[in-house]
Amino acid sequence: MKINDQIEIADWELTESFTRASGPGGQNVNKVSTAVELRFEAARSPNLPDPVKSRLRVLAGQRWTKDGAIVIFVQETRSQARNREIARDRLADLILRACARPKRRVGTKPTYGSVKRRLAGKKQRGEVKALRGSVDPDT
Repeated sequence: MKINDQIEIADWELTESFTRASGPGGQNVNKVSTAVELRFEAARSPNLPDPVKSRLRVLAGQRWTKDGAIVIFVQETRSQARNREIARDRLADLILRACARPKRRVGTKPTYGSVKRRLAGKKQRGEVKALRGSVDPDT
């Protein structure tokens, strides 16, 4: 399975198992195993660089297992072949998103004017609150 120019996943890294899907489908649901569980051994994959693996782990979330595999479960259609195709597409999309290196945030300094405005606003609020003090009974 080819992801991009650098990454290609070998067949031994993917395991597919088929189960009966839930939901509508009549007798078809009870007889045919159409739901697909695609398992990709991401942690052991020699084709994925380490930075991509770490980003993939974050992106996968709950789909990442303790032993370093990604499990994708699809039961959207009544066709086993179509569910299998959807699962493979989702895995490819997930890996492609992990390949994109996030941009490094560059810290910026607030402008002189914005600092002055913020401090002026704080001073004004402080003056308003200072007027809320208790009233003297003598006056």
